[in-house]
Amino acid sequence: MLQQLKAGVEQIGERTISAIEDVGNISMLLAQTLIWAVRPPYRFKIFLQALESVGVGSLFIVLFTGLFTGLVMAYQSIYAFGLFGAETLVGGTVAASVVRELGPVLTGLMVAGRTGSSMTTELGTMRVTEQIDAMAVMAVNPVQYLVMPRVLATTLMMPILVMLFNFVAIGGSYVLSVAVMNIDPGIFVQKIRDFVVVKDVFYSGIKAACFGVAIGLVGCYKGFYASGGAKGVGEATTSSVVTSSIAVLFIDYVLTVFMYSTN
Repeated sequence: MLQQLKAGVEQIGERTISAIEDVGNISMLLAQTLIWAVRPPYRFKIFLQALESVGVGSLFIVLFTGLFTGLVMAYQSIYAFGLFGAETLVGGTVAASVVRELGPVLTGLMVAGRTGSSMTTELGTMRVTEQIDAMAVMAVNPVQYLVMPRVLATTLMMPILVMLFNFVAIGGSYVLSVAVMNIDPGIFVQKIRDFVVVKDVFYSGIKAACFGVAIGLVGCYKGFYASGGAKGVGEATTSSVVTSSIAVLFIDYVLTVFMYSTN
């Protein structure tokens, strides 16, 4: 019994120490990324390739998710508001929910699953095959060449992807509400204007950029420090998606409390 308790305490301690080390290493990686972002040489071709990978590569899954999120939100809202004859609130409710929360969060989760895992696999494969070590030997800084363009590209593309998600989701809810459920189009649009203000759109972009930093950093960090061959790369990729998703949800809560509690 004592041995099992001791083993359990040791396991908790090891995981705690490992988590603290990860936070420290990620913070150091972020600092190096910021430094190399403003120091030459500037590798624009690699940066453009990273933009394409994050933006174009994630576009379909983001738009697809946004469309069906808007459709489902509209359908459920019409049913719920219809119970007490308030179907006119559907447009504003869906738009506010999408812009404030669902757009940034769902886009972050989709990008974490698609792009974050891709970054981890790429860099993890390079690490276990010693390509990153070879770059260092050739006096090419791996952080500048591999990490900085990916983190910067994710940070810049996330707000754009979120705005596209919001547009498609609200558009899908409009089509379902007006064309299928016979909601008055003028009232639908007017309620969106009443419920959603410029500040909400601005906050949505800030959330998206913060999620981009977290997704890019975690994805690159997990791959950059992967070990153990093919199995290690697979474990790093799984850990990257889980950690990025948790980070998105945690950051969303913190930012939401900060942004909307100061009004």
